[in-house]
Amino acid sequence: QVQLVESGGGLVQPGGSLKLSCGASGSIFGVYVMGWFRQAPGKQRELVATINRSGSPNYADSVKGRFTISKDNAKNTVFLQMGSLRPEDTAVYYCKYSSGSRTYWGQGTQVTVSA
Repeated sequence: QVQLVESGGGLVQPGGSLKLSCGASGSIFGVYVMGWFRQAPGKQRELVATINRSGSPNYADSVKGRFTISKDNAKNTVFLQMGSLRPEDTAVYYCKYSSGSRTYWGQGTQVTVSA
């Protein structure tokens, strides 16, 4: 089992910034990918960004140049620095851990971008 705990969501004005964190604990071993997905009301959950153990990032086109994913291997923590936020970035953001056939999700953290 892997437990994921997210933090850092909140309310921010358009153009503002937020930083999300996701700490992983439990059976963390081998090759894995961690990342962030989001789900807005009435929409499907979508990829935001992922990062593998070696640090290679992958971003959705909608966030390229605005969001940065990073990680601290020693602390099994992944971060999402979000900048130039837009109202359409409003969603529940979920942390995901994947390793082989094992997939785990965090409980989600709400990000609201509004004036």
